[in-house]
Amino acid sequence: MARQERAIRTRRAVVEAAAAVFAERGYTAATISEILERAGVTKGALYFHFDSKEALARGVINAQISDDYWVPRELKLQEWVDIGMTLAHRIPKEVILLAGIRLSADLQGRSLFGSAWPAWTQLVTDKLVEAKERGEVLPHVTPRETAECFLGAWIGTQFMSEALSDWTDLNDRISVLYNHVLPAIATPAALIRLDTAPDRGARVVEEVERHRQESPVPTEA
Repeated sequence: MARQERAIRTRRAVVEAAAAVFAERGYTAATISEILERAGVTKGALYFHFDSKEALARGVINAQISDDYWVPRELKLQEWVDIGMTLAHRIPKEVILLAGIRLSADLQGRSLFGSAWPAWTQLVTDKLVEAKERGEVLPHVTPRETAECFLGAWIGTQFMSEALSDWTDLNDRISVLYNHVLPAIATPAALIRLDTAPDRGARVVEEVERHRQESPVPTEA
């Protein structure tokens, strides 16, 4: 068990170090030696988990698709909103998310290590399918088309926020994005119940972290 925990910690340290270097330098300019220095691990430890720089990039991309802050809600549309708003809140603070954005936008590198966009598209599609089955989405809406349209708008909104305000207005911009998209797809009964305020992501993150603190830590018998 102790060995397994050490392996998990080592892998996490490598992923976070790689994310920091990719976020700062991009994929092409990043080097394994700098990642090793940032992670504080041996080359053997790194290659035990990742056999190439391409594998490291895939590891960083996969790490951003996390359900750590996904909370079940009565409305599936609210779950979708919460996922997007918590991401908007976390992106400026979490290097793995920042690196994932940069790697996914690397047109040359994507042929080597892929991107997070297909996974995010599928996640939104699944949420919209569930919402439609529950009567929260208008009958004419095609979940996959809406997911792809939303992702394109999300990516553009991200880049505008980074370019114009260094991410400081991302919460506001994503709130505006939802407020423009939702009236076109949500039933009136669902729409009036949705919380898309700019501080929604911060409140969801606070809710999740409070529940973690309140949950008892398991102890060995």
